[in-house]
Amino acid sequence: MQNTLQWYPGHMAKTRRLIEDNLKMIDVVVEILDARIPFSGRNPNFDDIIRNKPRLLVMNKADLADRRKTDMWIEWYRQRNITVIPISCTTGMGINKVLSAARELVRERIERDAEKGRTRTLKLMMVGIPNVGKSSLINRLLGKASTKTGDKPGVTKGKQWLRIRGDAELLDTPGILPPKFEDQELAKRLAYTGAIRDEIMNTELLAYSLCDYLRDEYPDELISRYKLKDDISGMKGYEILTLIGRRRGFVISGGEVDTERAANMVLDELRAAKIGNITLETPEFM
Repeated sequence: MQNTLQWYPGHMAKTRRLIEDNLKMIDVVVEILDARIPFSGRNPNFDDIIRNKPRLLVMNKADLADRRKTDMWIEWYRQRNITVIPISCTTGMGINKVLSAARELVRERIERDAEKGRTRTLKLMMVGIPNVGKSSLINRLLGKASTKTGDKPGVTKGKQWLRIRGDAELLDTPGILPPKFEDQELAKRLAYTGAIRDEIMNTELLAYSLCDYLRDEYPDELISRYKLKDDISGMKGYEILTLIGRRRGFVISGGEVDTERAANMVLDELRAAKIGNITLETPEFM
């Protein structure tokens, strides 16, 4: 966690070229975010790639996020003239607003074509980092499971054009991360939510940092979930994780706590919202 994390598999470089090559035929870029990391979950390179193309931000997994902080982020992006739709591909919340919001961004162009007697097919491009739910959103828009989905980053491998009803087409693209993370706090937030594979991270160090954050921002949820009777306000992250492991009975020979097992559990339970509705960043720190 101390060194600058670099993560740029070949398919991500290929995806960047795919986006650049197809952008000219696209009306609106739909960028998918994880509502729990509304800033860290954006690839900053998209701004350079997409430039002035109309863009709609869709905050997926809003049902897992802190609603108060989600509203703060929607307002933060609104002040920057960026339209945001909070959705949940799991519950279906907000899905019916996505296409109408995209059409509104190019409404004048659609109306000009209609005046000339031309029916315009709305062409969308779906982009985002890995594991934010792009394929799940497409399946919701289509009303059927026609793209491969999964709970691991990097499931979508290539270019896919899909027709959404009769008047819209969508180009799906694989998830793409920036080539490296100069800000390691940002990298941690991505790792908390599973956007970076656990195999390349030290999960115990990651869980220590997560416990630090939850102690400061969501102490009641942390105490309630793990039945912590101690005062955790002055504890370090590794002390909290050790306490959690002991409460859950993750004790090995000699009375030592299996902190690796505890770390994996805490990360899994964060991702499943079992600890609570957690958002890992707020606009005032960006």
